[in-house]
Amino acid sequence: MTHLITGGSGFIGNLVARRLSERGEKVRILDIWEDPSRPQDIEFVNCSVLDRDGVRHAMQGVDVVHHNAALVAQTDAGKQYWEVNAEGSRIVAEEAARAGARAIIHTSSTSVFGIPNEAPITEHTPTLPVEPYGRSKLAGEQIVDEICEKNGITLITIRPRATLGAGRLGIFQILFEWIRDNRNVYVIGSGNIGFQFIHAHDLMDFYMLALDAGRNGTYNVGTHDFGTLRGDLERLIDYAERTSKVKSLPEGLTINTLRLLYWLRLSPLVPWHYMTYHKACYFDVQPLLDMGWKPQYSNMRMLKESYDWFLSSERQSAGQSPHRSPLGQKALWLVKKFS
Repeated sequence: MTHLITGGSGFIGNLVARRLSERGEKVRILDIWEDPSRPQDIEFVNCSVLDRDGVRHAMQGVDVVHHNAALVAQTDAGKQYWEVNAEGSRIVAEEAARAGARAIIHTSSTSVFGIPNEAPITEHTPTLPVEPYGRSKLAGEQIVDEICEKNGITLITIRPRATLGAGRLGIFQILFEWIRDNRNVYVIGSGNIGFQFIHAHDLMDFYMLALDAGRNGTYNVGTHDFGTLRGDLERLIDYAERTSKVKSLPEGLTINTLRLLYWLRLSPLVPWHYMTYHKACYFDVQPLLDMGWKPQYSNMRMLKESYDWFLSSERQSAGQSPHRSPLGQKALWLVKKFS
């Protein structure tokens, strides 16, 4: 089969492209930047999802569309979130239908749930996004769902928790750098909340399982083995043999301060970060396990592996991929200096 991966140079899209290529599939990437490490057997099309003619051309002969192109939370994209994440998704889905694609796998986000009142998040948890990024991702889901239903296209929607693994930088770079430098790290509130991640390899294992099953479905994907946010951070510090401590910050004051710094463009933390960091967030993954998925990574194993990779890598910017590039700390460097 022929597969088109939009956003195929980004963190997750790149993993999808390589996994499909390893399976012997014909793979085509559509993105606005080219990863220089892209295997040569993977075709590259330099195109935005907002370029309908370019998307239409890239769809020729495609059986399955993997829609990963998006402006992620930390891009702080404002109105462009809607343009790319909602309207871009419309263009991709409409052109997939026009080309006769049989299936779309759409990578969405935990942000569609906003700040859920209860955990775990299940298939029955309402989607109530609380900031522009989450609202754009939910709109994208709804648009693609409507087009697929109208055209008889199989739709698989994947909502991953924050993804770790070699190559993942972004917001995690700040955490790992502060621990490496023996600086304290901070949680909003007590930090004694269930907090779940997902390793890139486990995510890809489920992704391929869902692809092979070929059934319509929406899947919330996170590790089956995790502890509290405070506990996992403390164990990571112990593993790193550093002197950092996990410090609690008052909820109301901290959130309002981060909100002010955000509006002054003095913080890399966007609303999705500071509005949710103090809330328990984890998925019920029993339905995924019942499908035969066998995740290998606990929170701790993936945090340790990612931290080790951070120490050993050169951490150079990977093109225009926010999740694969270092993140500027802005005013947080001052907090780090005195922590």
